[in-house]
Amino acid sequence: MRRLFDWLNPTNASVERLNTTRREFEPAHPAYYNSPGNRQIKLILQARANLLAVFRKKHYEVGIGTMRIFNRQITVVNAPEAIKYVVATRHDNFERKSPQMRRALEKLLGDGLFISDGEIWKQRRPLVADIVHKNRVPAFGGIMTNTALEMTERWRSLGEGARVNMLHEMAGLTAEIIARSVFGNDLGPDGANEVTEGFTSYQSLVDSVNLGYFLGFDEGLPLLGTPSMKRSVGRIHRAIDKVVEDHIAGKGDNSSMLDLLVRRQQRNPELKLDVVALRNEAATIFMAGHETTAATLTWIWYLLSRAPWVETAIHDEIARVCGDNAPSIEHVDQLEWCRAVVEEALRLYPPVPILARQAKATDEIGGYEIKRADLIMIAPWLLHRTEALFPKAHQFRPERFLEGRRPAPYSYIPFASGPRLCPGLQFGLTEAILCLAVIAQRFRVRVEEGHKVEAVYQLTLRPRGGMPVTLHRR
Repeated sequence: MRRLFDWLNPTNASVERLNTTRREFEPAHPAYYNSPGNRQIKLILQARANLLAVFRKKHYEVGIGTMRIFNRQITVVNAPEAIKYVVATRHDNFERKSPQMRRALEKLLGDGLFISDGEIWKQRRPLVADIVHKNRVPAFGGIMTNTALEMTERWRSLGEGARVNMLHEMAGLTAEIIARSVFGNDLGPDGANEVTEGFTSYQSLVDSVNLGYFLGFDEGLPLLGTPSMKRSVGRIHRAIDKVVEDHIAGKGDNSSMLDLLVRRQQRNPELKLDVVALRNEAATIFMAGHETTAATLTWIWYLLSRAPWVETAIHDEIARVCGDNAPSIEHVDQLEWCRAVVEEALRLYPPVPILARQAKATDEIGGYEIKRADLIMIAPWLLHRTEALFPKAHQFRPERFLEGRRPAPYSYIPFASGPRLCPGLQFGLTEAILCLAVIAQRFRVRVEEGHKVEAVYQLTLRPRGGMPVTLHRR
């Protein structure tokens, strides 16, 4: 009987290839999906286990295709010009996030910018974009460097060859950076820990597929509010609400992002940013700034551990640019190899690897008919690994981004694109470069022998089970 139903079991095959002689490294990625096309139940189960493992080889080619699950058509758009049509030309029709993403995050973020659309999005996008604008990034450079230095000092106390889970370490680092940047020093270590652990717990409880949508509910079905989920959300909201209320009362850190939001509301009451709205935007900035950069840095240490020739190039650059000084915001523009490694890591492991949109009205994309409520799937995961756009696309090659080389428009979108381009792009990129440089100047990081790395997507792209590593002083 068990063998009869073996075909239902999700597959977890992962591909990884390393040739040190030729300096070629193909980091871990799910194998191509190859089950018969009529097994939709298996496809659903596979998607729930790991959404990245449902793509066939043909999906990694330039073009547009369709997938059908029950009575729903999913249009997979993997061509730069067609992507431009969806995210820019017809943004008004395709601005809605997927029912899965909206339902997964609404309990946590409410009407926060990440999942809002329509008038709320139009009203708050300029506000949040101004708060995290690239011109403000230098003001937070010191926080980034000093927080990374504090972590490396703690690592030194652990002793040579200490074993840590790098995903947890990077999550703690970026949570502290974004907490100090968004909330000033008001959140405190206990509050930061409540928010960080609450996010981790919440993510583990969210299903990667909203079955209600495929069963006929255009908006999907609301996320089931289990006691565990309510506790996770409560931890986050309580910690943030206290800081928001202090800022409204004039007790907050006047150099923080949150204080800028509060002052903007006080000058412009028509924005209607009450305590809940301020919390939602603060939580959105925190989630985006903490989770995405933590995942990117974790993948970077894995990539460097397997490709020591790239690690050597980084060490040489840091020594040349910074000498014995700690890397700082003034060095960022000169750290070209560090930037290239960050950008290549974002190509191979985009933090949000699938950008699904829901059509508001009928349309047509590249000759394919789109009905109202159909799902449009733009997947940076596929796009960035398309051979015609990135030769040897599955390989780790940071030199793609050196000497001013840039990908073709709409072929590289780790921060999305069009009007919904992530407003915190420059903050996250600068943070990743500085944290990489500070840590690499002081430590070599090695993934533990025998650990199988597996890329898994739920709300963000993480290595399954984290990333166990050993720390070695330089």
